[in-house]
Amino acid sequence: MTFSTKRFIIFAGAGALVLIAAFYFLRPWFQKSRDSAHLALPAAMIEDVVFFPQPTPTLEYQEPVFDDFIGSEACAECHGEQYDLWRSSTHGRSGGRPNAQNVIGAFNGKSFQYQDAEVTPAVDADQRYTFTVKQKGFPDEVFKVAAVIGGGHLLGGGTQSYFAEFPDGTLRFLPFDFSRQKQAWFSQVRDSKEWMPVNSNLSIDALNEWPPSHILGTEGTLTNCQNCHASQLLVQYDAPKQRYVTQYRSLDINCESCHGPGKRHVELARADDLDGAEDIGMKPLATLSKDEALKICLQCHAVKDELDNAYLPGKELERHYSLMLPILAENPHLADGRVAAFAYQQNHLYSDCYLNGSMTCVDCHDPHSQNYRDIYGRELPGRFDNGQCLDCHASKSQASRSAGHTHHQKNSAGSLCTNCHVPYLQHRGIGTQVPFARSDHSIPIPRPAFDAQLGIENACQKCHPQKEISWLEAKTREWYGELKPHQETVTGLLKAEEVSDRLTASRLLLHPGAKHPMAQAAGLSKFIKRFLQPDMPALEPEVVAKLQALCKEDDLDLKAFALMSLHFALGRDEAMRSFLLTQLQTLGRQEISVRRRWALALDYLGTRYAGNGEYAKAIAAHKKALEIKSADPVTLVNLGNACGNQGDLDQAMAWFQAALRVDPAFAQAAANLGTTYARRQDAANAAQAYLQAIRLKPGDPFNHLLLARMYVESGQVEPAIAALKVGLAYVPYDREMQWLLRELEAMRVNQK
Repeated sequence: MTFSTKRFIIFAGAGALVLIAAFYFLRPWFQKSRDSAHLALPAAMIEDVVFFPQPTPTLEYQEPVFDDFIGSEACAECHGEQYDLWRSSTHGRSGGRPNAQNVIGAFNGKSFQYQDAEVTPAVDADQRYTFTVKQKGFPDEVFKVAAVIGGGHLLGGGTQSYFAEFPDGTLRFLPFDFSRQKQAWFSQVRDSKEWMPVNSNLSIDALNEWPPSHILGTEGTLTNCQNCHASQLLVQYDAPKQRYVTQYRSLDINCESCHGPGKRHVELARADDLDGAEDIGMKPLATLSKDEALKICLQCHAVKDELDNAYLPGKELERHYSLMLPILAENPHLADGRVAAFAYQQNHLYSDCYLNGSMTCVDCHDPHSQNYRDIYGRELPGRFDNGQCLDCHASKSQASRSAGHTHHQKNSAGSLCTNCHVPYLQHRGIGTQVPFARSDHSIPIPRPAFDAQLGIENACQKCHPQKEISWLEAKTREWYGELKPHQETVTGLLKAEEVSDRLTASRLLLHPGAKHPMAQAAGLSKFIKRFLQPDMPALEPEVVAKLQALCKEDDLDLKAFALMSLHFALGRDEAMRSFLLTQLQTLGRQEISVRRRWALALDYLGTRYAGNGEYAKAIAAHKKALEIKSADPVTLVNLGNACGNQGDLDQAMAWFQAALRVDPAFAQAAANLGTTYARRQDAANAAQAYLQAIRLKPGDPFNHLLLARMYVESGQVEPAIAALKVGLAYVPYDREMQWLLRELEAMRVNQK
């Protein structure tokens, strides 16, 4: 399992506080902000901020709500055959409450050992599954498993994860996964992100998820694994109750996850109002276009970033998520679309079968049973059957039977289309110790030398591991001659690595009209990060022309990145400003979605500059984000961070205060305000700000730690101990608070 992070906190040295960073990954689009362009700030602070006009009002549309979903059992009344297929599928068995039927982990009472901890998985007579953690120096803790995710179903690496319910209302991931193939417990290491079997040389404190912090579901201020591992999963903070509300219909992937809300459809069916009706209460999936059909699956099978919270199936995916913002950040794909570290099946969008054909997920996968089928819907014997390919590639059918195309004997492993074109590849970010291979949905042709250059295990090596790459390359060329060239968008990404001239790079990386949005976005992202800066004096006319042409692409992400790049580099130029305004005015109801991507991308660039210590550029990028989305509290906090880390504490405080005016419930802004007061040696106001953050989100351990550390810095040990005890009442498992409390209590004893 992998997660996306929202933020982190750093303590630099023995007590020097560094501002909390509201970083890019999965940060929320806070809806409490409204059209507050000037944010009640001194004019001097925004004199270089040239706000775009507010978005053009558009007609609102009805979106489904949680109560519109009624669960799969209601579907079984009329669609029994499909329900039975689904019930036994991997979607139907993808998770649930722990019981003897769905738990594959060894909950047998036998402990496994870390370097500094012993963990015992066990189940009692009442089917209560628990992990008991005994860590040196800390009290024993028992985590009761509340949710099981995964069933070890996948051939390339079947694993299962476990979640416990925490006092703040969240379900949190426990860092003890089980591998079906290895029949062993494993954990993910924080620094390398590698998965490795539990062993006595591994410290529990080195684990990526210890203490438990990643929640099930999407909530922008917490690290999370999004909303894919349950049906209609929503996580929202209830401010009056000071806790989160986690709700879902089921922990499997139910019918409505794909079909959308079924309440109205079922009501019409039960009232006998469906015969001959044009409106059946839901959109028939068989009528979807190629891209619409793919987006049903990409709700979950894609690396994506949140733009707007509370997504439910049936809502417009691209109003709530960007599928390409991760490319601008840490691109999960190599130049040709294969997985660089960890990703999902989104690289289908790199395949020729999609780009130059009509292939969707259900051309190969039965949506109900998850078994394999051909494009006519006929079930195939299994996942390794040439029927998946030969219905479209009929010219290869006879050649395949006679070994004319495959050059391998009939019925051998080398005669199977899938073994050569959809090989199982271990995700490189996982490491090699725990199996996690997935079919390569970019559907490449084998290129032994090229694949070796990228560090990819070639399909040929799967059967011929003893052969040298040079031999495999020579044999491939002997059989097939000159290999089919990559698309220009892909070759440009590779060639640009060695180029330092901006104009030359633009010819390799910027491809308007290429009809390959993923690769176009990858090229544009690389160009922005390497060759553009805030408010450049000029760009070459050819570069400007290419960027302007990309602004007119259909893909929302590509369009937004291109608009952002021109705003970022040339946003003070009058002619360019006029062009950008004209483009905004043509967007119609897409304007909000484009603005969200545009502003979030600028804010990401700002955090990137700040991470490199380039605070002046960070401030410029964050201010540009405000120009297009004038009242985003996370951008305001990031601006404050950059100003504070640059040494301008007065401006830092003003930006944090502005964030609190936009969103009075934004605890992170209050915490950062407290840190700024602490840096000014103003302990009284720092304590007030930290206490405000704690009142807003008492379940956030960082706020309690900040208050306690501030007291320590000012020599107030007893208030620090009291603050930590309050924090541990809300977050009893937090190791940092436990450790600091232990140290302070020991200090108090020694002083006596």
